[in-house]
Amino acid sequence: MELNQQGISEKVFENVYKAHFKALHAYANSILTDYEHAEEMVQQVFLKLWEKRANIEINSSIQAYLYRSVYNESINFLKHEKVKQAHVSFVKHTMTESSNNHHKDIDTKELEGKIRIALNKLPEQCRTIFQLSRYEELKYKEIAERLQLSVKTIENQMGKALKIMRAELAAYLPTLWIVLICLFKDFIK
Repeated sequence: MELNQQGISEKVFENVYKAHFKALHAYANSILTDYEHAEEMVQQVFLKLWEKRANIEINSSIQAYLYRSVYNESINFLKHEKVKQAHVSFVKHTMTESSNNHHKDIDTKELEGKIRIALNKLPEQCRTIFQLSRYEELKYKEIAERLQLSVKTIENQMGKALKIMRAELAAYLPTLWIVLICLFKDFIK
């Protein structure tokens, strides 16, 4: 390859461009399956070659260098497109989730209010045992030790609490199931 003080001469660059452009374009098109983007990739390779002409060192043949450059440019383009698609999908999903969560928040707040009302209808000891079991996630034995009651009493009080809660929330059970399914859908998959 002919070099001058600036690296590759204009004449050599023009000859290389004319000699290899069509084949490189076909190669890029085979990778990208998109005529315009393939042309853009080859143009990018030649633009970079021209910009780096003063400092460029090509250790292999110019043809091998150009094919490798077009391959890398095309693969980077595909990766970038994949990232863009993932971002678009993420934004669409986030917007849909945001809209759905707003409705879930309203349903959840209404349901939480109904649960609070139902809890307040439980007898005091029954409510305490229920809250220790469900909200603090204590085992019956731990509740019995904390309240100095027998495990059997804890079991009876929990049975009573669950029966009252089911009766109070019977109208909301379908909604409760939907909310629970939505909350735990990731675990179901």
